[in-house]
Amino acid sequence: MTSKIAIIWNPSKTEKETLEKALVAAGSDAEIAWWETTVEDPGQGVAANALADGADLVVVAGGDGTVRAVAEHLADSKSSAELGIVPLGTGNLLARNLGVPINNVKAAIARAIDGDAQPVDVGWVEVDLDSGRERHGFVVMIGFGIDAHMIAETNDDLKDKAGWLAYVESLGRALEASEIVPFHITTDDHPGIDEEGHTLLIANCGSLQGGLTLLPDADPSDGQLDYLVLSAESFGEWAGTLKTMVWDNGLMRLLGRKDDLTDTDALSHGRAKRIDVTLPEARAFEIDGEEIGETKAFSVTIQSHAIRVR
Repeated sequence: MTSKIAIIWNPSKTEKETLEKALVAAGSDAEIAWWETTVEDPGQGVAANALADGADLVVVAGGDGTVRAVAEHLADSKSSAELGIVPLGTGNLLARNLGVPINNVKAAIARAIDGDAQPVDVGWVEVDLDSGRERHGFVVMIGFGIDAHMIAETNDDLKDKAGWLAYVESLGRALEASEIVPFHITTDDHPGIDEEGHTLLIANCGSLQGGLTLLPDADPSDGQLDYLVLSAESFGEWAGTLKTMVWDNGLMRLLGRKDDLTDTDALSHGRAKRIDVTLPEARAFEIDGEEIGETKAFSVTIQSHAIRVR
């Protein structure tokens, strides 16, 4: 039974009064403590303070960056406190993959207060940057190349009219910037291999906004990382890639087909518990949609069942 709830909220995303009203509607008898994030502390520090204050449920109200920061500390500290999410960002990708209500603060708070917790893995990446080697947690995906959130930014009206072809319009904007680069990848204890592509995404979750399913078999609680290599360059390759993502690996699977993921010459998938990558030249690198700098080398591991999310 929850005895003390910590509300960690991003003031740039909502007003405290909105959250207070939703908490009253949820009817919890637990003690409530409030912790506000800042530019200097996006969530890790206030999460540490909330746990030191005795919270056994941490409810984070904010976007993907705030959720990631709080989840990172819960996982790193191996805390037994459970996590609730009130998604208030643009992507809200972990919330979407876990079925947390979007654009409904009252429903999200109610789920956080009364919902059953499920185990969720947390990925860890050690990445070489100009400032040195850094270690970060992530709950959705990391990688280099086309921003996964940009992939999801598709015109809804066009999507209603043109179906999966609508995704070509948004992805097509990145064609000129899609430079194929070689890289070396090692997975688990297998021998390393040389690959080529403009995008490598390593994911804990597989679905994005707009119905786009990058990695439909990615399970945030299976103790494994799923990865995707993209090398589409021409309009035809992009069209074929989007058909594979949205139709073959997306809608058809929702309709009951459970075949292996479809790979093409411009798209390939894999799965591992550890992934090491080196590049001959630095590429922009992102963690859960946030670019943190350029890198030529990074290593990724998975912490199985690192947190429990309601």
